Amino acid sequence: MINVLVLCDDHWHPAEVIKRGLGSLKGGLFAFDFVEDAKDILTPGMLKSYPVIINCKSDNITAANNAPWFEDGVTEVGVKEFQEYVCGGGGFLSIHSANAAKKGTPYSDFVGNGFLGHPPRCKIDVLITGDHPIVEGVGNFFIRDEHYQLDYFAAGAVELFYTTSEAGGRQIGGYAQEMGKGRLCVMTPGHILAVWEHSSFQRLLLNALRWCIKQ
Repeated sequence: MINVLVLCDDHWHPAEVIKRGLGSLKGGLFAFDFVEDAKDILTPGMLKSYPVIINCKSDNITAANNAPWFEDGVTEVGVKEFQEYVCGGGGFLSIHSANAAKKGTPYSDFVGNGFLGHPPRCKIDVLITGDHPIVEGVGNFFIRDEHYQLDYFAAGAVELFYTTSEAGGRQIGGYAQEMGKGRLCVMTPGHILAVWEHSSFQRLLLNALRWCIKQ
């Protein structure tokens, strides 16, 4: 069993969605440890005890407290520590609301995108591109979700899939890149539980976890 650290719960994205979604994954290869209030729990040592981290959390302490949880001089783990963790060999998945940072902020620089916005929930077509291991066995599919629009600037990343909708146009939906000794994967879908329970999205998640730990 491979332990995965999951960071979740922010003002617009309750932890229950992520917990139920990951709880429905089939296969049993991964076990998930959930942290909601990350401000006073995470330490660099704790990060190193996990081979891979999933971040589904924007810069809010919790859903009930929208104060920022990255605070210089107070928070033990911030973006700098995340980057050191990945460059040192860790795996990192940045999913949906984790990619809500504005361009020019430290987290945006880390993951290689800046959040522009999204239209109301709508039908989104997910269009697979290339033959990267993360998209192995996954064909094009559609979901109903928030259609994230990103300013995408990750240097050297491999594009995994695009998302298209009438309201949001064509957007980068997923990409992966090597970072030092570690690996980073970004995926933008994931606002509602039905997306997390979709078989194609679950295949992407499992493939991404395996790729991040170089399995």
